Amino acid sequence: MTIPALALNDGSSIPQIGLGTYGLRGDEGAGVIAAAIELGYRHLDTAARYENEEAVGEGIRRAGVARDELYVTTKLDGQWQGEDRAIAGLAACLDRLGLDHVDLLLIHWPLPARGEYVSTWCTFELLKAEGLTRSIGVSNFKPAHLEVLAAETSTVPAVNQIQLDPEVTRADQRAYHATHGIITESYSPLGGTGGALLSSPVIAAIAERHARTPGQIVLRWHVELGLVAIPKSATPSRLEENLAVFNFSLTEGTCSSWRVSTAAPAPVWTQTTPVTDRARPSRSSVPHPDRCRARELGPRSHSRRAAAARRWCLPER
Repeated sequence: MTIPALALNDGSSIPQIGLGTYGLRGDEGAGVIAAAIELGYRHLDTAARYENEEAVGEGIRRAGVARDELYVTTKLDGQWQGEDRAIAGLAACLDRLGLDHVDLLLIHWPLPARGEYVSTWCTFELLKAEGLTRSIGVSNFKPAHLEVLAAETSTVPAVNQIQLDPEVTRADQRAYHATHGIITESYSPLGGTGGALLSSPVIAAIAERHARTPGQIVLRWHVELGLVAIPKSATPSRLEENLAVFNFSLTEGTCSSWRVSTAAPAPVWTQTTPVTDRARPSRSSVPHPDRCRARELGPRSHSRRAAAARRWCLPER
């Protein structure tokens, strides 16, 4: 099965359906990931905070698919924000994954009150230039945070990964991304915990008309809106079902008018400190675009730099 891919603003592309791996750990998790790859998944989403990169790497090795056929995303959380901390962070991720690069590296949260996401982004630019990641992006960023990056740096994020589903549609944010050439990637695309979205009578009626499951209808909604979606599952039948969304279309107008609920709760990340003058990084402490471009990882080779980062900066596990 060939999964359609969307073009990114840096010339690369990203498969439109991927596997969210949160919660997939250990030998069992590696087995699920290997099985997913055998079913046709090529896009795997993980994060340092998920504490499962070893399982993702092991699943990749078990599946035996060529590395250049896979698209691997990881994320660095607040522990690795600020100046060059992301160098050590990505080195540790690659070590756990058993890979020499990832395809997409994301800042997991902006954490605006700390004022460090701009300097972190400058380090991401360097990591991309060194070939340790093919693309760079963000997660849980609001337009205000993206505006700060636009003002202070020279690289537009390729992706913003946000919580998004037919109840939490974020139309204004998707429009901002589209205007600025940023791909919107949906995490929790089938709704939050509890399964209320997939039990919706609205979705059930649409699924019955198309002879599909509610989950397939929701994922097709993401596809037709031009989004990337990373559903999670450890069930073989559900893994297969989530890929079978490219051979049918929703009724015209469904994507533009469908809204299951108008009272969806805001996810946790929207409750963080807003980007105000107080929370915004001061220009005196933020690398200017020219300063970002002037920074270099240094003369070490990739492997020596990664080894140095592990020696100097990694916390004990």
